[in-house]
Amino acid sequence: MTAAIARDPIYRCRRFQPEIIELCVRWYLAYRLSYRDLVEMLAERGVDVSHTTIYRWVQRYVPEYERRWSRYAKPVDPSWRVDETAISIRGGSRYLYRAVDKFGKTVDSLLCADRSVSAARAFFCKALKTHYPRQPQKLNLDGYAASHRALRLLVQENPDLQSVVIRSSRYLNNIVEQDHRAIKRRCAPMLALKSFRTAAVTLAGVELAHRIRKGQFSLSAGAATGLSFFRHLWARTLGRPCARALPRSDEARPPMQQNSPVRLRTEHDVRNIKHVRYDKRITVGKGLCLFVTPKGGRYWHYRFQFSRKRKKLNLGTYPEISLECAKARHQYARNLLAHGINPCEMKATLGKNAFVLRMREWENAQIREGASSSLSDPRETGEFASALSR
Repeated sequence: MTAAIARDPIYRCRRFQPEIIELCVRWYLAYRLSYRDLVEMLAERGVDVSHTTIYRWVQRYVPEYERRWSRYAKPVDPSWRVDETAISIRGGSRYLYRAVDKFGKTVDSLLCADRSVSAARAFFCKALKTHYPRQPQKLNLDGYAASHRALRLLVQENPDLQSVVIRSSRYLNNIVEQDHRAIKRRCAPMLALKSFRTAAVTLAGVELAHRIRKGQFSLSAGAATGLSFFRHLWARTLGRPCARALPRSDEARPPMQQNSPVRLRTEHDVRNIKHVRYDKRITVGKGLCLFVTPKGGRYWHYRFQFSRKRKKLNLGTYPEISLECAKARHQYARNLLAHGINPCEMKATLGKNAFVLRMREWENAQIREGASSSLSDPRETGEFASALSR
């Protein structure tokens, strides 16, 4: 007897596979697509599904997905900016209350029928309950009186909120006003929401996709390794395995840079670079690249990431700096990164001439001792330490 396929309990008695359901819901929430757009896209892939079926999937699974994603939510900053924006539902205006912290991370959202005191109070209670026991330290509101009155009533009822600083500054709310645009932009292809109940579920899913895009969820270190696509993150969060598509050994792999169809491997390749009409970056490997300009300029650059910020280090010009020399300087910069030193900061601290001298010493050491030679920790050298002390 054939064994039953193990499925998540929320997908029981469903005709379609969980992967197809998650794909439709994820695409509808994250991208500017209508239900009929998804029907056409799935039809090209051999999946026959109705737009009303996708609608029911969204209404059924968005609350469950939101509950599962909430387990991995990161804490937000205690400085909140609160505002509301109008949403058209069945020809009338309803109001979506939203709050973000000072870094633009979403705090919470709630769809309300009006802008009354009770609506604002319901939103504040929901936001406080979601982030309990963390309490906000600062709250910035717009000039609407109902929001201020609701917050004053809430402070009177909850003594823990007595220390919260309440402000009304227009420029501080610019960040939440700009954040409204992502939600309004996604609502445009929906034409018009027909029901308040279904609109609340749909907008909650749009907010969830917006938070995922802003990186407000954190998976465990072991689980997050290699999860570079949204489908991997969704599969991990929903507890479903997702195999990574690895290229076959006989399959041609794409180049590291779209701007460079070939790699520079020898000095002959560098000399025979053709004239370019626009600026072009040609990859050598491991962040080392040659920047070619239409006027004939050729500059060696090393692109790297330090403290989660992209940096670029100029290694010299060609032909003054050959390919082998550029590789040696590139290896010296990588040696600095291995010891936790930012090469750009070291160059600015020591000065250009002293930094170039250091790189030349590395080149000479490479020539004398071979490619396996390594320098001592750069932080132990007196010149760099004295420069930092100044």
